[in-house]
Amino acid sequence: MITIISGSNRKDNKTVHFAKYVYLKLQEKTNDEVRFFDLSGIEGNVISDDMYKNQTTSVKEFQDTYFIPSSKFWFFIPEYNGSYPGILKLVLDAISVRELQHSFSNKKACITGIASGRAGNLRGMDHLSDVLNHLGMYVHPNKNPISSIYKLLDSDNKVMDENLEKSLDLQMKQFLDF
Repeated sequence: MITIISGSNRKDNKTVHFAKYVYLKLQEKTNDEVRFFDLSGIEGNVISDDMYKNQTTSVKEFQDTYFIPSSKFWFFIPEYNGSYPGILKLVLDAISVRELQHSFSNKKACITGIASGRAGNLRGMDHLSDVLNHLGMYVHPNKNPISSIYKLLDSDNKVMDENLEKSLDLQMKQFLDF
C-alpha cells in the first residue's frame, strides 16, 4: 500500500492540490492500493498532556489506517519557516511511541517540497529526510522541489504546468520502481 501525505493542516492550503494530482495519477499507474492522508482533515486537539502515554483515538486511527499497512509514503510538504510544518512532526512523534517498527522500519518514502518562493522547500525536505531516516525509513534520492506554486495552478487549483507534470511523472516512475 502507498500513502500520499499532504503535510499541512491549514484549511484551503495549496499543498493538497499537488498531492491530489499525484494521488489520482498513482491510482492509474499501479495496482497497489493508494490512500490519501490530508493533515488538514485532522479534527480536534491531537496535542494533550499525555499524548505519548494514552494516545487519542484519532492518533491510533490514522496510524492504523495510513502508517502501519503502508510500505511506501509520499510526503508533500509546504515550506513553513524554512522547514516543514510542525503538525507533520507532531504526527510522526505521536505515532512513534506505539508500533514504531510497524509504522516506519524498512519502509520507503518520497518527498516533494512545495513553496511559493524559489527554493521549493529544499531545507525542509532535508529536515524531513533526516527524521525519516532516524525512524528507519529509506528516502528516495529524488526529492522534488516545486517553486513559485501560484504560477503552476490555474484558477480552479489544477496543476497546469507541463514541466511540472513531467517532473512529477519522473518522480512517480522512480518511486514506483524504488
